[in-house]
Amino acid sequence: MTAITPPDAHLIDDEHNPELIKAKIISETAQISWLELQKFYAAGSVITVEPTLDLVEVAFAFSCDEKARVADWLASGSVGRTTEQQAQQWFDNQTAVWAVVISPWVLVQHKPLTQQLN
Repeated sequence: MTAITPPDAHLIDDEHNPELIKAKIISETAQISWLELQKFYAAGSVITVEPTLDLVEVAFAFSCDEKARVADWLASGSVGRTTEQQAQQWFDNQTAVWAVVISPWVLVQHKPLTQQLN
């Protein structure tokens, strides 16, 4: 009896390739109106990433469960749950943020026009 290889078998190795993971994160990162993220914020699943950090690097660390790195960012306050004040300001200003889903989190970052993602 011959074993049948699933058509997506090549993706198994890709899951552990950091460059492919980052490429996937980049392809899933986009600008979105804060208004569209309200239900995720209400559920407590929105994490704000300070503009001084690379959103893709932070998302990569979350996706790879790099606990020490994430803990450092949390301790420094450069990554954390979106505050009520921030959420209200973004809501009032109808702000667009960069966002990427790293389940169960939605990571968001507001970058002024002079600091847009590359």
